[in-house]
Amino acid sequence: MKYLIALLAVAGIVVSTMALRVHYMDPNLAPPCAVTEKFDCGAVNHSRFAVFPPRTFEEDPKAGSHIPVAIFGIVGYAAIAVAALMGRWWLLFEFAQVGFLFAAFLSYIEAYVLQKWCIYCLWSQGIVTAILVLTGAALVMRWQQRRSGTAVIASK
Repeated sequence: MKYLIALLAVAGIVVSTMALRVHYMDPNLAPPCAVTEKFDCGAVNHSRFAVFPPRTFEEDPKAGSHIPVAIFGIVGYAAIAVAALMGRWWLLFEFAQVGFLFAAFLSYIEAYVLQKWCIYCLWSQGIVTAILVLTGAALVMRWQQRRSGTAVIASK
């Protein structure tokens, strides 16, 4: 299970890197993910919410004091991969929860503020959701194994 989660985290790193590439593209060029007027990751990745902290309306979009959100995705997925390979299940679960909530917040921004969707962001949301579900299932299975193991020892 830990290798599957680590593989999903590597996929998340790839998707986040693709989103970061769109972030650094010229906004006048149509990115490969500009499919329809509702699915345009160029518009999403060049919005004021594509960086942390979000830019104000008056700020220059090229201001260098902001960190692209995709970098948080890359770092988060790397931390998830390391925690998975180390077998640190509770730490992995915490990282997965934070990543899921972060991606859910960004999905909220896309749906209700920008009213445009980024395909890479949706893939990332799906990947981190799968990681969270698998990690939760692994924790439950480990808890059941320990519980049944202690029940056998207690009955002897």
